[in-house]
Amino acid sequence: MCGRKRLWQAAMLIMLTTCECLPRRSALSEEHARTSVKSAGKRPNIVLIMTDDMGYSDLGCFGGEIRTPNLDRLATKGLRFTNFYSENMCWVSRAALLTGIYHRTSMVDNGLHARCVTLPEVLKQRGYQTRMSGKWHLAGKKDATYPMDRGFQNFYGILGGAASFYAPHSLSRNRQNVEHEAHNDPDYYLTDAISDEAANMIEGLNTDDPVFLYVAYTAAHWPLHAPENDVADYKGHFREGWDVLREKRLARMKKIGILSGSLPTSPRHPNVTAWKEITNRAWQERRMEVYAAQVSMMDRGVGQIVEALRQSGRLNNTLILFTIDNGGCHVEYRQDRKGRYLPQTTRDGRKVRPGNLPEIMPGPEDTYQSYGHGWANLSNTPYRLFKQYDHEGGIRTPMIAHWPAGIKDNGRLVKSVNHLIDIMPTVLDVTDSQAPARLNGHPTVSRDGESLAVAFKGSSYQGHRTLFFQHNKGRALRHDGWKLVSRSDAGTKSRIRPQWELYNLNNDPLELSNLAGENPEQVKKLSKLWSEESGRLESQAAKR
Repeated sequence: MCGRKRLWQAAMLIMLTTCECLPRRSALSEEHARTSVKSAGKRPNIVLIMTDDMGYSDLGCFGGEIRTPNLDRLATKGLRFTNFYSENMCWVSRAALLTGIYHRTSMVDNGLHARCVTLPEVLKQRGYQTRMSGKWHLAGKKDATYPMDRGFQNFYGILGGAASFYAPHSLSRNRQNVEHEAHNDPDYYLTDAISDEAANMIEGLNTDDPVFLYVAYTAAHWPLHAPENDVADYKGHFREGWDVLREKRLARMKKIGILSGSLPTSPRHPNVTAWKEITNRAWQERRMEVYAAQVSMMDRGVGQIVEALRQSGRLNNTLILFTIDNGGCHVEYRQDRKGRYLPQTTRDGRKVRPGNLPEIMPGPEDTYQSYGHGWANLSNTPYRLFKQYDHEGGIRTPMIAHWPAGIKDNGRLVKSVNHLIDIMPTVLDVTDSQAPARLNGHPTVSRDGESLAVAFKGSSYQGHRTLFFQHNKGRALRHDGWKLVSRSDAGTKSRIRPQWELYNLNNDPLELSNLAGENPEQVKKLSKLWSEESGRLESQAAKR
């Protein structure tokens, strides 16, 4: 039964991580560990973990009330990057992550550009065993591009961007559709399956060559699906409502140093009703209970992966990087919404009831809901707006780096300005690898990112002077502490050019005071930089 065969191990691991104890391994496993580490040499294993549609402060180690003991442990034994950025939506973030190049250049037709070399392509040539478990979302619009087409030797997961957690659409193993595995297993749950497969990939390595493992969870992207026993763990946990809980998160974030002590939280979003005025509280609480269960189950899977690394003797020399593809998602799932990812019936023949309907409690297989504006506002505490926007709530994400053999000053907070485009150059740096100069008969596109390795050594590091953003409902430029940003609630189809907003992030990281009107010269300067960078990226993308 998928996801359940390891529950005893995962439960034990959670207890152990809480008390900082570790299980004693047998003499045989200890000998295997010594052999593996010796044979693997100095090249580190790489485990890259990305979750889906979570807010900046959802994790316990970033101030949240959701239980994430395994990620919290990685953070206390590693580094937390507090000024880290993603793109504002799922697939474009994944393109930036795997190429080190802004998505405006690295993507074409919802797939990866042929002239952009990927991280697994480079590492496979360096003798790494390349594996992926989870959400691909880079298959393209026409003929499906599989992870094996871009450097992975083994793959398990979904090709698309969203799916039922009980009966996921496009579930594949390598190039083979395996949706039947979920349909034939009454206990199937996608998060558990992704974790199981990732752990199996580690345990099944047949050589001592280093491994590159990419784990891309669909949690906590809608739909709100979670087994009842996991949801029950959060019963009553969110009874105080989003207004009180935002203030409590803010206080914890200040206490642990994530935020400055003088910062307020951003105002409640205009689309969010004050909690004291909510009439359907039982349903609202249930939405966040299911969401929290999804996050905790993902965290349990991370613990499972860490334990597999430990048992294989690889953990000490494994760089684990954890991040999120964008901020919390405010979307209210409509009853009339359609998509291949939405099953019409459950596996036992019941009709699926989609839509955020207060009379239907989310969680079971026959529901399909999202957690909406109010809880996304909590997830993104203290920042404004959500996924799809280039304000801080949509693109500022947590990042954790853990590497016992390679990171100094455990538990340190890193304040440098960084982005998903930095992941690939970082991995190339620590593995002493270089991307090829030519790919598919053409010169490869140079990377936009820079290595984070200097931060691992405890050195002073400022990060990017300039970061560029443009996708969907947002566009932005961060430069020398200033942020130029605009929003369009009509999305990319709108013919109305939204006005630029200007913020001094050094003084106003929450983007509360728009300085565009009183500082037109700075707007002019930064908009020129934005246009120049946009033109550069468009020019690179046109060379196919």
